Amino acid sequence: MRKILIVDDDRKTRDLLKTYLEKNQYEVILSHNGESFLAELQAHADTLSLVILDVMLPDTDGFVLCKKVRQRSNVPIIMLTASSDETDRIVGLELGADDYIAKPYSPRELLARIKAILRRAAPETPAARYYRFVGFTLDALERTVIDSEGRQLALTGLDFQLLKYFIEHPAQVLDRSLLCEETRGRDAGPLDRSLDVQISRLRLRLNDDGKQPALIKTVRGAGYVFSADVSVSSV
Repeated sequence: MRKILIVDDDRKTRDLLKTYLEKNQYEVILSHNGESFLAELQAHADTLSLVILDVMLPDTDGFVLCKKVRQRSNVPIIMLTASSDETDRIVGLELGADDYIAKPYSPRELLARIKAILRRAAPETPAARYYRFVGFTLDALERTVIDSEGRQLALTGLDFQLLKYFIEHPAQVLDRSLLCEETRGRDAGPLDRSLDVQISRLRLRLNDDGKQPALIKTVRGAGYVFSADVSVSSV
């Protein structure tokens, strides 16, 4: 799980970001001022994936912290500011920030920026093409799924995308909103049952018993989990 350190002096903002990012499978550490931020930075220096700095803090400012982070780490940095002044943005970027977001902003926009930065920061690895699980083979290039007898499953584009996301995150509890965000680009409304219908259809295609599923299991009150060993290869 990716770990994010956030410093912001507004408790409501901190709690909102923590709840939203944890819902999207990130571990979040919170700080309320520069002193606590530097202590957390030192404690988690080797495991941090990203840092989010508010510019205005009670005991210092985000620019000072950005400079201190860069003196000891290359961890990606996003800066938050209530100012629309271009000078602030330029100063932050020159000090080593990777991105800059002006307040007010939506948590969804921040999440998109986080994902984009982490994709760019990720080390290059050979592209995975084949995902194999309990007799099935998913071909990410051809966008097909073949069963143990060599037959191709009849999947819609959304079904394929959902299955691929599941097998890329085995043994992780994935909530409905996250799955809708990843496959449809939007959150699921409280009365939106389209994801449940899609999962039922996917279970049917995988011969996964709808009453007692073994592959795509329902975690009551939390979401769904893909319970299968997955092997990945490029050939």
